[in-house]
Amino acid sequence: MFDPSSVNSTVSYAKKLKGYTLREKCGTEIENHGYKGKGNFGQLVEKFYFGYEPNSKAEADFVEVGMELKSSPLKTLKNGEIRSKERLVLNIINYLKVHKENFEESSFWKKNAHLLLIFYLHDKDKNLLDYIIKLVDDWKYPNQDLLIIKRDWETINQKIKDGKAHELSEGDTFYLGACTKGSTAEKSLRNQPFNEVKAKQRAYSLKQGYVNHIIANIAQEEQAVYGKILTQETIFEHLPSIEEIVISKFEPYYGKKSIEIEEHFNLELNRLAKSYFANLTKAILGIGLNKKIEEFEKADIQVKTVRLKENDLPDQHISFPIFKYQEIVSSNWENSNFKNILEQKFFFVFYQFENKKLILMKVKFWNMSNADIEETRVVWNKTVETIKKGEIVKEIKKGRRFTYFPNSSEHRISHVRPHATDIYKNVNSLPKKDKLTKVEEYTNHSFWFNAKYVKDEIYLK
Repeated sequence: MFDPSSVNSTVSYAKKLKGYTLREKCGTEIENHGYKGKGNFGQLVEKFYFGYEPNSKAEADFVEVGMELKSSPLKTLKNGEIRSKERLVLNIINYLKVHKENFEESSFWKKNAHLLLIFYLHDKDKNLLDYIIKLVDDWKYPNQDLLIIKRDWETINQKIKDGKAHELSEGDTFYLGACTKGSTAEKSLRNQPFNEVKAKQRAYSLKQGYVNHIIANIAQEEQAVYGKILTQETIFEHLPSIEEIVISKFEPYYGKKSIEIEEHFNLELNRLAKSYFANLTKAILGIGLNKKIEEFEKADIQVKTVRLKENDLPDQHISFPIFKYQEIVSSNWENSNFKNILEQKFFFVFYQFENKKLILMKVKFWNMSNADIEETRVVWNKTVETIKKGEIVKEIKKGRRFTYFPNSSEHRISHVRPHATDIYKNVNSLPKKDKLTKVEEYTNHSFWFNAKYVKDEIYLK
Protein backbone atom coordinates (compact mmCIF):
# COMPACT_ATOMS: atom_id res chain seq x y z
CA MET A 1 0.00 0.00 0.00
CA PHE A 2 1.04 3.63 0.47
CA ASP A 3 1.45 6.27 3.15
CA PRO A 4 -1.33 8.90 2.62
CA SER A 5 0.68 11.40 4.69
CA SER A 6 3.52 11.31 2.12
CA VAL A 7 3.33 12.86 -1.35
CA ASN A 8 6.19 10.69 -2.62
CA SER A 9 4.63 7.49 -1.29
CA THR A 10 1.22 8.33 -2.78
CA VAL A 11 2.62 9.27 -6.20
CA SER A 12 4.93 6.25 -6.29
CA TYR A 13 2.03 3.94 -5.48
CA ALA A 14 -0.09 5.59 -8.20
CA LYS A 15 2.69 5.15 -10.78
CA LYS A 16 2.49 1.38 -10.32
CA LEU A 17 -0.72 1.59 -12.38
CA LYS A 18 1.17 2.70 -15.49
CA GLY A 19 0.98 0.16 -18.29
CA TYR A 20 -1.71 -1.89 -16.57
CA THR A 21 -5.50 -2.06 -16.48
CA LEU A 22 -7.69 -1.79 -13.38
CA ARG A 23 -8.69 -5.43 -13.82
CA GLU A 24 -5.02 -6.43 -13.66
CA LYS A 25 -4.16 -4.27 -10.63
CA CYS A 26 -7.29 -4.56 -8.49
CA GLY A 27 -8.16 -8.25 -8.55
CA THR A 28 -11.53 -9.97 -8.90
CA GLU A 29 -13.32 -7.78 -6.36
CA ILE A 30 -13.50 -4.90 -8.86
CA GLU A 31 -15.44 -6.94 -11.42
CA ASN A 32 -18.69 -6.52 -9.49
CA HIS A 33 -18.16 -2.84 -8.81
CA GLY A 34 -21.71 -1.62 -9.59
CA TYR A 35 -20.63 1.95 -10.40
CA LYS A 36 -22.56 3.79 -13.10
CA GLY A 37 -22.10 7.12 -14.81
CA LYS A 38 -19.47 8.97 -16.80
CA GLY A 39 -17.02 9.45 -13.95
CA ASN A 40 -16.90 5.85 -12.79
CA PHE A 41 -13.31 5.16 -13.92
CA GLY A 42 -12.08 7.64 -11.33
CA GLN A 43 -14.42 6.21 -8.71
CA LEU A 44 -13.08 2.73 -9.35
CA VAL A 45 -9.49 3.92 -8.93
CA GLU A 46 -10.38 5.63 -5.67
CA LYS A 47 -12.22 2.70 -4.12
CA PHE A 48 -10.47 -0.38 -5.43
CA TYR A 49 -6.89 0.84 -5.80
CA PHE A 50 -6.47 3.55 -3.18
CA GLY A 51 -9.04 2.05 -0.81
CA TYR A 52 -11.26 5.00 0.04
CA GLU A 53 -14.90 5.73 -0.75
CA PRO A 54 -15.48 8.25 -3.56
CA ASN A 55 -16.89 11.51 -2.21
CA SER A 56 -17.70 15.08 -3.13
CA LYS A 57 -16.00 16.76 -0.18
CA ALA A 58 -14.67 20.28 -0.51
CA GLU A 59 -11.11 19.34 0.45
CA ALA A 60 -8.63 17.44 -1.71
CA ASP A 61 -8.91 13.62 -1.92
CA PHE A 62 -5.59 13.05 -0.14
CA VAL A 63 -6.31 15.64 2.49
CA GLU A 64 -3.15 15.05 4.53
CA VAL A 65 -0.95 16.17 1.63
CA GLY A 66 -3.45 18.44 -0.14
CA MET A 67 -3.49 16.43 -3.37
CA GLU A 68 -6.54 15.81 -5.56
CA LEU A 69 -6.86 12.62 -7.63
CA LYS A 70 -8.12 13.03 -11.20
CA SER A 71 -8.38 10.51 -14.01
CA SER A 72 -8.87 11.50 -17.63
CA PRO A 73 -9.23 9.69 -20.99
CA LEU A 74 -6.76 9.81 -23.87
CA LYS A 75 -7.33 9.27 -27.59
CA THR A 76 -4.90 8.07 -30.24
CA LEU A 77 -4.42 10.27 -33.31
CA LYS A 78 -3.98 8.89 -36.83
CA ASN A 79 -0.22 9.44 -36.53
CA GLY A 80 -0.11 7.31 -33.38
CA GLU A 81 0.36 10.20 -30.93
CA ILE A 82 -1.81 10.38 -27.81
CA ARG A 83 -3.80 13.43 -26.86
CA SER A 84 -6.42 14.38 -24.31
CA LYS A 85 -9.91 13.23 -25.28
CA GLU A 86 -11.60 16.07 -23.37
CA ARG A 87 -11.20 18.90 -20.88
CA LEU A 88 -10.34 17.97 -17.27
CA VAL A 89 -13.35 18.75 -15.10
CA LEU A 90 -12.56 19.89 -11.54
CA ASN A 91 -14.96 20.95 -8.78
CA ILE A 92 -18.45 22.43 -9.12
CA ILE A 93 -18.72 26.23 -8.91
CA ASN A 94 -20.90 27.19 -5.95
CA TYR A 95 -22.38 30.49 -7.13
CA LEU A 96 -23.78 31.27 -3.69
CA LYS A 97 -20.41 31.00 -1.94
CA VAL A 98 -17.60 31.65 -4.41
CA HIS A 99 -18.23 35.40 -4.68
CA LYS A 100 -17.16 35.71 -1.02
CA GLU A 101 -13.78 34.06 -1.67
CA ASN A 102 -10.40 35.26 -2.84
CA PHE A 103 -8.26 32.99 -4.99
CA GLU A 104 -5.70 31.90 -2.40
CA GLU A 105 -8.41 30.84 0.09
CA SER A 106 -10.90 29.61 -2.50
CA SER A 107 -12.47 26.15 -2.57
CA PHE A 108 -11.00 25.76 -6.06
CA TRP A 109 -7.43 26.36 -4.92
CA LYS A 110 -7.70 24.30 -1.75
CA LYS A 111 -8.90 21.33 -3.79
CA ASN A 112 -6.88 21.66 -7.01
CA ALA A 113 -3.53 23.26 -6.19
CA HIS A 114 -1.81 19.88 -6.47
CA LEU A 115 -3.20 17.18 -8.76
CA LEU A 116 -2.44 13.47 -9.01
CA LEU A 117 -3.28 12.63 -12.62
CA ILE A 118 -4.06 9.24 -14.12
CA PHE A 119 -4.47 9.19 -17.91
CA TYR A 120 -5.98 6.10 -19.51
CA LEU A 121 -6.50 5.14 -23.15
CA HIS A 122 -10.19 5.24 -23.98
CA ASP A 123 -11.53 2.48 -26.22
CA LYS A 124 -15.25 2.36 -26.92
CA ASP A 125 -15.02 -1.35 -27.74
CA LYS A 126 -13.54 -2.28 -24.35
CA ASN A 127 -14.87 -2.56 -20.82
CA LEU A 128 -13.49 0.32 -18.77
CA LEU A 129 -11.78 -2.22 -16.51
CA ASP A 130 -9.61 -3.06 -19.52
CA TYR A 131 -8.54 0.49 -20.41
CA ILE A 132 -4.75 0.72 -20.39
CA ILE A 133 -3.35 3.35 -18.02
CA LYS A 134 -0.71 5.24 -20.03
CA LEU A 135 0.51 8.12 -17.87
CA VAL A 136 0.57 8.79 -14.13
CA ASP A 137 2.17 11.73 -12.30
CA ASP A 138 1.44 14.66 -10.04
CA TRP A 139 1.07 18.22 -11.34
CA LYS A 140 1.65 21.65 -9.88
CA TYR A 141 1.07 24.72 -12.05
CA PRO A 142 4.20 26.56 -13.24
CA ASN A 143 4.27 30.18 -12.02
CA GLN A 144 3.41 31.73 -15.40
CA ASP A 145 0.47 29.37 -15.90
CA LEU A 146 -0.69 29.95 -12.34
CA LEU A 147 -0.91 33.72 -12.87
CA ILE A 148 -3.11 33.15 -15.93
CA ILE A 149 -5.25 30.58 -14.08
CA LYS A 150 -5.68 33.00 -11.19
CA ARG A 151 -6.85 35.70 -13.61
CA ASP A 152 -9.22 33.20 -15.22
CA TRP A 153 -10.66 32.36 -11.78
CA GLU A 154 -11.10 36.07 -11.04
CA THR A 155 -12.80 36.63 -14.41
CA ILE A 156 -15.32 33.88 -13.61
CA ASN A 157 -15.84 35.25 -10.10
CA GLN A 158 -16.37 38.80 -11.31
CA LYS A 159 -19.05 37.67 -13.73
CA ILE A 160 -20.86 35.97 -10.83
CA LYS A 161 -20.54 39.16 -8.75
CA ASP A 162 -21.98 41.14 -11.66
CA GLY A 163 -25.09 38.94 -11.67
CA LYS A 164 -24.06 37.28 -14.94
CA ALA A 165 -23.52 33.66 -13.89
CA HIS A 166 -26.07 32.72 -16.57
CA GLU A 167 -23.80 34.31 -19.18
CA LEU A 168 -20.64 32.41 -18.21
CA SER A 169 -18.83 30.78 -21.12
CA GLU A 170 -15.65 28.79 -21.56
CA GLY A 171 -14.61 31.42 -24.08
CA ASP A 172 -14.37 34.02 -21.28
CA THR A 173 -11.05 32.66 -20.08
CA PHE A 174 -7.74 31.13 -21.17
CA TYR A 175 -6.61 27.99 -19.30
CA LEU A 176 -9.27 27.60 -16.58
CA GLY A 177 -12.79 27.31 -17.95
CA ALA A 178 -16.30 27.24 -16.53
CA CYS A 179 -17.84 24.24 -18.31
CA THR A 180 -21.45 23.11 -18.05
CA LYS A 181 -21.94 20.20 -15.66
CA GLY A 182 -25.03 18.03 -15.42
CA SER A 183 -27.04 15.35 -17.19
CA THR A 184 -28.52 18.06 -19.41
CA ALA A 185 -28.01 21.79 -19.25
CA GLU A 186 -31.76 22.35 -18.95
CA LYS A 187 -32.04 20.12 -15.86
CA SER A 188 -29.07 21.58 -14.04
CA LEU A 189 -30.13 25.18 -13.45
CA ARG A 190 -28.97 26.82 -10.21
CA ASN A 191 -29.70 29.99 -8.25
CA GLN A 192 -27.16 32.80 -8.41
CA PRO A 193 -26.71 35.48 -5.73
CA PHE A 194 -27.09 38.73 -7.68
CA ASN A 195 -29.73 37.94 -10.26
CA GLU A 196 -33.04 36.08 -10.19
CA VAL A 197 -32.26 34.44 -13.54
CA LYS A 198 -31.15 30.86 -12.99
CA ALA A 199 -27.75 29.83 -14.33
CA LYS A 200 -26.57 26.51 -15.73
CA GLN A 201 -24.58 24.45 -13.27
CA ARG A 202 -20.90 24.80 -14.13
CA ALA A 203 -17.61 23.38 -12.93
CA TYR A 204 -14.06 24.66 -13.12
CA SER A 205 -12.15 22.80 -15.80
CA LEU A 206 -8.72 22.80 -17.40
CA LYS A 207 -9.16 23.29 -21.12
CA GLN A 208 -8.33 20.44 -23.45
CA GLY A 209 -5.34 22.30 -24.88
CA TYR A 210 -3.94 22.83 -21.40
CA VAL A 211 -4.45 19.15 -20.57
CA ASN A 212 -2.44 18.30 -23.70
CA HIS A 213 0.30 20.56 -22.35
CA ILE A 214 0.30 18.58 -19.08
CA ILE A 215 0.39 15.28 -20.99
CA ALA A 216 3.38 16.46 -23.05
CA ASN A 217 5.21 17.42 -19.86
CA ILE A 218 4.48 14.14 -18.09
CA ALA A 219 5.47 12.16 -21.18
CA GLN A 220 8.57 14.39 -21.53
CA GLU A 221 7.80 15.03 -25.17
CA GLU A 222 9.85 17.49 -27.18
CA GLN A 223 8.65 21.03 -26.53
CA ALA A 224 10.66 22.64 -29.34
CA VAL A 225 7.54 22.83 -31.52
CA TYR A 226 6.17 25.64 -29.32
CA GLY A 227 7.07 29.30 -29.13
CA LYS A 228 6.02 31.59 -26.26
CA ILE A 229 4.36 35.00 -26.49
CA LEU A 230 4.99 35.61 -22.80
CA THR A 231 8.43 35.73 -21.23
CA GLN A 232 9.26 35.92 -17.53
CA GLU A 233 9.41 39.68 -17.91
CA THR A 234 6.05 40.16 -19.65
CA ILE A 235 3.64 38.68 -17.14
CA PHE A 236 3.32 39.53 -13.50
CA GLU A 237 0.20 40.21 -11.53
CA HIS A 238 0.34 43.97 -12.03
CA LEU A 239 1.09 43.85 -15.76
CA PRO A 240 -1.38 43.64 -18.68
CA SER A 241 -3.41 40.56 -19.52
CA ILE A 242 -2.55 38.23 -22.41
CA GLU A 243 -5.17 40.02 -24.53
CA GLU A 244 -3.58 43.40 -23.91
CA ILE A 245 -0.05 42.10 -24.54
CA VAL A 246 -1.05 40.42 -27.83
CA ILE A 247 -3.02 43.41 -29.10
CA SER A 248 -0.15 45.77 -28.21
CA LYS A 249 2.14 43.70 -30.45
CA PHE A 250 -0.20 44.16 -33.43
CA GLU A 251 -1.11 47.83 -32.99
CA PRO A 252 2.12 49.23 -34.51
CA TYR A 253 1.22 47.48 -37.77
CA TYR A 254 -2.37 48.72 -38.05
CA GLY A 255 -2.80 50.45 -41.42
CA LYS A 256 0.19 48.69 -42.96
CA LYS A 257 0.01 46.48 -46.04
CA SER A 258 0.61 42.78 -45.52
CA ILE A 259 3.58 43.07 -47.90
CA GLU A 260 5.07 45.84 -45.75
CA ILE A 261 4.74 43.68 -42.62
CA GLU A 262 6.41 40.80 -44.44
CA GLU A 263 9.30 43.06 -45.51
CA HIS A 264 9.62 44.56 -42.02
CA PHE A 265 10.39 41.09 -40.64
CA ASN A 266 12.68 40.23 -43.58
CA LEU A 267 10.44 37.36 -44.61
CA GLU A 268 10.10 35.80 -48.02
CA LEU A 269 6.75 34.05 -47.89
CA ASN A 270 4.64 32.36 -50.53
CA ARG A 271 1.77 34.83 -50.72
CA LEU A 272 -0.53 32.25 -52.27
CA ALA A 273 0.01 29.68 -49.53
CA LYS A 274 -2.71 28.98 -46.96
CA SER A 275 -0.15 29.57 -44.23
CA TYR A 276 0.73 33.09 -45.41
CA PHE A 277 -1.36 35.06 -42.90
CA ALA A 278 -0.72 32.57 -40.10
CA ASN A 279 3.00 33.19 -40.61
CA LEU A 280 2.53 36.97 -40.51
CA THR A 281 0.67 36.54 -37.21
CA LYS A 282 3.52 34.45 -35.77
CA ALA A 283 6.11 36.98 -36.94
CA ILE A 284 4.27 39.85 -35.23
CA LEU A 285 4.00 37.80 -32.02
CA GLY A 286 7.68 36.93 -32.13
CA ILE A 287 7.05 33.22 -32.74
CA GLY A 288 9.20 31.15 -35.11
CA LEU A 289 7.34 30.27 -38.30
CA ASN A 290 7.92 26.56 -37.69
CA LYS A 291 6.46 26.72 -34.18
CA LYS A 292 2.99 26.69 -32.63
CA ILE A 293 1.86 29.51 -30.34
CA GLU A 294 2.09 27.91 -26.89
CA GLU A 295 -0.39 30.15 -25.07
CA PHE A 296 -2.96 29.83 -27.87
CA GLU A 297 -2.57 26.04 -27.96
CA LYS A 298 -3.02 25.76 -24.18
CA ALA A 299 -6.12 27.95 -24.30
CA ASP A 300 -7.73 26.23 -27.33
CA ILE A 301 -7.86 29.60 -29.09
CA GLN A 302 -9.32 29.51 -32.59
CA VAL A 303 -7.27 31.84 -34.83
CA LYS A 304 -9.21 33.20 -37.82
CA THR A 305 -7.78 35.54 -40.44
CA VAL A 306 -10.53 37.48 -42.24
CA ARG A 307 -10.17 39.47 -45.46
CA LEU A 308 -12.68 42.30 -45.69
CA LYS A 309 -14.06 43.95 -48.79
CA GLU A 310 -14.17 47.75 -48.83
CA ASN A 311 -17.71 47.67 -47.38
CA ASP A 312 -16.38 45.81 -44.29
CA LEU A 313 -18.04 42.54 -45.35
CA PRO A 314 -15.72 39.49 -45.30
CA ASP A 315 -14.89 38.32 -48.80
CA GLN A 316 -16.14 34.85 -47.83
CA HIS A 317 -17.96 33.03 -45.04
CA ILE A 318 -15.84 31.64 -42.19
CA SER A 319 -15.46 27.86 -42.17
CA PHE A 320 -15.13 25.29 -39.40
CA PRO A 321 -13.79 21.71 -39.65
CA ILE A 322 -15.79 19.15 -41.63
CA PHE A 323 -18.21 16.98 -39.71
CA LYS A 324 -18.56 13.23 -40.16
CA TYR A 325 -22.15 12.29 -40.98
CA GLN A 326 -21.99 9.08 -38.93
CA GLU A 327 -20.63 10.92 -35.89
CA ILE A 328 -22.89 13.96 -35.88
CA VAL A 329 -26.10 11.89 -35.82
CA SER A 330 -24.86 9.88 -32.83
CA SER A 331 -24.04 12.97 -30.75
CA ASN A 332 -26.33 15.45 -29.05
CA TRP A 333 -26.08 19.23 -29.03
CA GLU A 334 -24.53 19.44 -25.57
CA ASN A 335 -21.59 17.18 -26.46
CA SER A 336 -21.31 18.13 -30.13
CA ASN A 337 -18.01 19.23 -31.66
CA PHE A 338 -19.67 22.32 -33.11
CA LYS A 339 -20.96 23.57 -29.73
CA ASN A 340 -17.56 22.85 -28.22
CA ILE A 341 -15.88 25.03 -30.87
CA LEU A 342 -18.41 27.85 -30.43
CA GLU A 343 -17.68 27.95 -26.68
CA GLN A 344 -13.97 28.53 -27.25
CA LYS A 345 -12.13 31.84 -27.38
CA PHE A 346 -11.40 33.24 -30.86
CA PHE A 347 -8.63 35.51 -32.09
CA PHE A 348 -9.60 37.39 -35.25
CA VAL A 349 -7.06 39.14 -37.48
CA PHE A 350 -8.77 41.52 -39.91
CA TYR A 351 -7.21 42.66 -43.20
CA GLN A 352 -9.08 44.87 -45.65
CA PHE A 353 -8.71 45.22 -49.41
CA GLU A 354 -7.60 48.65 -50.57
CA ASN A 355 -6.71 48.94 -54.26
CA LYS A 356 -6.20 45.17 -54.33
CA LYS A 357 -3.70 45.38 -51.45
CA LEU A 358 -4.50 43.95 -48.03
CA ILE A 359 -4.21 46.33 -45.06
CA LEU A 360 -4.07 45.13 -41.44
CA MET A 361 -7.05 46.83 -39.78
CA LYS A 362 -7.23 45.34 -36.28
CA VAL A 363 -7.15 42.20 -34.18
CA LYS A 364 -9.75 41.12 -31.68
CA PHE A 365 -10.23 38.46 -29.01
CA TRP A 366 -13.87 37.37 -29.09
CA ASN A 367 -16.13 34.73 -27.68
CA MET A 368 -19.68 33.97 -28.66
CA SER A 369 -22.50 34.93 -26.31
CA ASN A 370 -24.58 32.15 -24.78
CA ALA A 371 -27.64 33.56 -26.51
CA ASP A 372 -25.99 33.26 -29.93
CA ILE A 373 -24.70 29.76 -29.15
CA GLU A 374 -28.25 28.68 -28.28
CA GLU A 375 -29.57 30.36 -31.42
CA THR A 376 -27.08 28.39 -33.52
CA ARG A 377 -28.48 25.18 -32.07
CA VAL A 378 -31.32 25.48 -34.63
CA VAL A 379 -28.82 25.11 -37.48
CA TRP A 380 -27.21 22.07 -35.86
CA ASN A 381 -30.59 20.43 -35.17
CA LYS A 382 -31.81 20.89 -38.73
CA THR A 383 -28.53 19.52 -40.10
CA VAL A 384 -28.77 16.40 -37.95
CA GLU A 385 -32.42 15.82 -38.87
CA THR A 386 -31.62 16.21 -42.58
CA ILE A 387 -28.94 13.52 -42.36
CA LYS A 388 -31.04 11.18 -40.20
CA LYS A 389 -33.99 11.29 -42.60
CA GLY A 390 -31.78 10.64 -45.63
CA GLU A 391 -33.19 13.73 -47.31
CA ILE A 392 -30.09 15.70 -48.16
CA VAL A 393 -30.46 16.52 -51.86
CA LYS A 394 -33.52 18.61 -52.70
CA GLU A 395 -33.00 18.81 -56.47
CA ILE A 396 -30.36 18.71 -59.17
CA LYS A 397 -30.22 21.54 -61.71
CA LYS A 398 -27.71 21.57 -64.57
CA GLY A 399 -25.58 19.05 -62.71
CA ARG A 400 -25.56 21.06 -59.49
CA ARG A 401 -27.01 19.56 -56.30
CA PHE A 402 -29.18 21.74 -54.06
CA THR A 403 -29.65 20.46 -50.50
CA TYR A 404 -31.99 20.75 -47.55
CA PHE A 405 -29.10 21.83 -45.33
CA PRO A 406 -29.68 25.27 -43.71
CA ASN A 407 -28.31 28.00 -45.98
CA SER A 408 -27.00 31.48 -45.21
CA SER A 409 -30.34 33.19 -45.91
CA GLU A 410 -32.19 31.02 -43.37
CA HIS A 411 -30.22 31.90 -40.28
CA ARG A 412 -28.59 35.04 -38.91
CA ILE A 413 -25.43 33.35 -37.64
CA SER A 414 -24.52 30.15 -39.39
CA HIS A 415 -25.19 27.77 -42.26
CA VAL A 416 -23.95 24.51 -43.78
CA ARG A 417 -22.14 24.18 -47.10
CA PRO A 418 -19.55 21.95 -48.80
CA HIS A 419 -16.03 22.00 -47.45
CA ALA A 420 -14.09 20.62 -50.39
CA THR A 421 -12.32 21.75 -53.53
CA ASP A 422 -13.38 18.62 -55.44
CA ILE A 423 -16.90 17.99 -54.16
CA TYR A 424 -17.20 14.57 -55.79
CA LYS A 425 -13.97 13.12 -54.38
CA ASN A 426 -13.97 14.50 -50.83
CA VAL A 427 -16.81 12.48 -49.32
CA ASN A 428 -17.69 10.59 -46.16
CA SER A 429 -20.22 7.86 -45.36
CA LEU A 430 -23.88 8.56 -44.66
CA PRO A 431 -25.77 6.72 -41.89
CA LYS A 432 -28.73 6.47 -44.28
CA LYS A 433 -28.79 6.47 -48.09
CA ASP A 434 -29.89 9.77 -49.65
CA LYS A 435 -33.45 9.30 -50.97
CA LEU A 436 -33.08 11.31 -54.17
CA THR A 437 -29.59 10.35 -55.35
CA LYS A 438 -29.41 6.90 -53.68
CA VAL A 439 -25.76 7.61 -52.73
CA GLU A 440 -24.26 6.15 -49.54
CA GLU A 441 -21.49 8.74 -49.35
CA TYR A 442 -21.80 12.48 -49.69
CA THR A 443 -19.60 15.52 -50.16
CA ASN A 444 -17.78 16.79 -47.05
CA HIS A 445 -19.75 19.58 -45.43
CA SER A 446 -19.08 21.87 -42.48
CA PHE A 447 -20.69 24.64 -40.49
CA TRP A 448 -19.82 28.22 -41.48
CA PHE A 449 -20.25 31.63 -39.88
CA ASN A 450 -22.22 33.95 -42.15
CA ALA A 451 -20.08 36.80 -43.51
CA LYS A 452 -22.66 39.39 -42.38
CA TYR A 453 -22.60 38.01 -38.82
CA VAL A 454 -18.82 38.36 -38.72
CA LYS A 455 -19.10 41.95 -39.93
CA ASP A 456 -21.93 43.04 -37.61
CA GLU A 457 -21.22 41.08 -34.44
CA ILE A 458 -17.43 40.76 -34.45
CA TYR A 459 -15.67 43.32 -36.65
CA LEU A 460 -17.85 46.39 -36.08
CA LYS A 461 -18.61 45.81 -32.38
